[in-house]
Amino acid sequence: MTLAQYLAELEQELVAAGEEAESLSFVYRALNEISFTDFVLKLRIEVSQEEREQLKAIQKQLLAHKPAQYIIGSSDFNGLNLKVDERVLIPRPETEELVELILSENPETPLSVLDIGTGSGAIALALANSRPDWQITASDLSRDALSLAAENAQSCGLNLTLVQSDCLDAIQGKFDIIASNPPYISEEDKDEVGLNVLTSEPHMALFAEEDGYAVYRKIAEQAGDYLTEKGKIYLEIGYKQGDGVADLFRQFFPQKRIRVLKDQFGKDRMVAMDNG
Repeated sequence: MTLAQYLAELEQELVAAGEEAESLSFVYRALNEISFTDFVLKLRIEVSQEEREQLKAIQKQLLAHKPAQYIIGSSDFNGLNLKVDERVLIPRPETEELVELILSENPETPLSVLDIGTGSGAIALALANSRPDWQITASDLSRDALSLAAENAQSCGLNLTLVQSDCLDAIQGKFDIIASNPPYISEEDKDEVGLNVLTSEPHMALFAEEDGYAVYRKIAEQAGDYLTEKGKIYLEIGYKQGDGVADLFRQFFPQKRIRVLKDQFGKDRMVAMDNG
């Protein structure tokens, strides 16, 4: 049996369990550091017993709804390779769009930046990597998440100030930019979340009370005391929350410009606040 035939056999079982077929070859290639070209060439070759055992072991974890990135132990984000595990959410492509928005609208001159709910450190580290003159503070309620963010900062050779804080409760100083990808999924929308997410990723980083608006409300209530005069806020949101989050921030910042921006799929995904 060729590698292609054995993969197809295992992939059928993954699809039947509600998992993506492509995850198997993705993990296999990553763990063995096989380029796509070499992988294509290997597909026609007889599969070895060692390869069978490894692929079956990968499939077993995927069938238990463990995300591919947790099996590999890392995730690529905005040109950085970040360690990820069950302590933090896996960084999403939508969050890369938030980073690109922040970078496109702000100069390379020194700025003070706060990333609320940093998790793996993805947003903070991506900004630090592109803007070495920015002073970046990354906060999280989870001590475990901050520990992982510190590991990622060290491995990437980037400097962050890490603070354990529930939103802005333990934060000091004022910031030119406040960014956040907070928990925003309503408990009522659990059925829209994939099994591998529900099974493995930390629920405190996924779900929020008040139909998903609780953390946005807390940021809106507190942020006025922590923004500079021209300070800006950039938020990732759920695709159904554009108007709700925008209206919430208009209540607390009536003098500011509030924009709802779409992601590459045309869904509301970001709210930005500035002086216009």
